[in-house]
Amino acid sequence: MNREKRVKTIQKIARLRDAAVLCYVTGDRENINTRIAPDVMPVFYRHLEMIGKKKRIDLFLYTRGGDILTPWRLVHLIREYADEFNVLVPFRAYSAGTLICLGADEIVMGKMGELGPIDPSVVNAFNPQDPANPAARIPVNIEDVYSYLTLAREEAGLKNEAELVKAFALLVERIHPLALGNVHRNYLLIRSLASKLLGLRKNHHELSEVQRIVDHLTEKLYAHNHMISRREAAEEIGLPVAYPNRELEKLIWDLFQCYADELSLQEPFNPSLLLRGARAEFDVAGGIVESEYGQDSFIFSGVVERSDFPDPGKISVNILKQGWRTII
Repeated sequence: MNREKRVKTIQKIARLRDAAVLCYVTGDRENINTRIAPDVMPVFYRHLEMIGKKKRIDLFLYTRGGDILTPWRLVHLIREYADEFNVLVPFRAYSAGTLICLGADEIVMGKMGELGPIDPSVVNAFNPQDPANPAARIPVNIEDVYSYLTLAREEAGLKNEAELVKAFALLVERIHPLALGNVHRNYLLIRSLASKLLGLRKNHHELSEVQRIVDHLTEKLYAHNHMISRREAAEEIGLPVAYPNRELEKLIWDLFQCYADELSLQEPFNPSLLLRGARAEFDVAGGIVESEYGQDSFIFSGVVERSDFPDPGKISVNILKQGWRTII
C-alpha cells in the first residue's frame, strides 16, 4: 500500500477515535532493523508541530524495543501537544515500547496486540567477553542477577552474612564489580522510569498499585520474551487497556500490514540480490514515523560489491550512512 492509501487509513482511524494519529514503526526485518532511540525526537517534533495542539493524540506503535530513556522524553513531548495521549497496539510493543504504553491514558490493543517485560539487559566495557568474539561483550540481564541472589537466599537457604558474601563473591568472579554496579543502577532506573510514566496518566494509580504493576512487568514475568496479551495486561497487570470495536480492529491491523509490506518485514534483507554487475548502491528503509502531514524514514545507505580476488564470488556489504530522512 502506498502512502496515499496509508494516509486514508490513518484518517479513518483519526475520525473513529476523534484524535490526531501519529505512527511510529521500528522495523524488525532480518539484517535491517531499527530500535527506539533518541535520534527520533526531532522527527516527532517535526510531526507534532504540523499536527498542532489537539485534545487527543493516538500513537500507532510497532516495536521490539530499544533505548529505555527515550520513552520518558517521547511521552513528555507528545503530552506537550495533547490533553490526552493514547497508544494503539496492533501487534508488538515490547520493552521500551511497553514503557511508552505505561505513559498513556489508554492502551488500545487489538487481538494480536502484545506488550513485554521491562527487564533490559545492560552492556558496557566491563561486561564479560564473548568467547566466540573477544571484541564483543555479553549482555547481562538485570533480573538474572537479582534472581541469582534470590535463589541463594530463598532456595539454597543461605541466611548468615558469611554465606551470602561467599555467594556474591562467586558472582563477582564471573562479572566485573563495575558491571554489577551498572546492573544495579539500571535496576533502579527502570523502576523509577516505569513509576514516573504511570504517574503521567490522567487517572493515577495508588502508590501501592504502581509498585505492583512495576514488579509484575519486571521480576514476576520470569522470561524476557514473555508476550503479554491484552487480557493479561488488563486483568492481571491492571493496565488501562481498551479493546477496539470490529471496525477499528480491522483498520489498525490493515495499517500494520501496510507498514510490514512497506518495510518488507517478512523478507530478510539480502543485498546480493541487488547486484546486476560487480557493484550496486542501495537505500533501504528500516523504520517509519508518519502522520497525514508527512513521512520520515530511517534509511540505511550502502554499497554491495562482488569481487573475484582473493575469494571468487565474495560479496561484501558496507553501510555508509544511516539515519532519519524526511520523505514528505
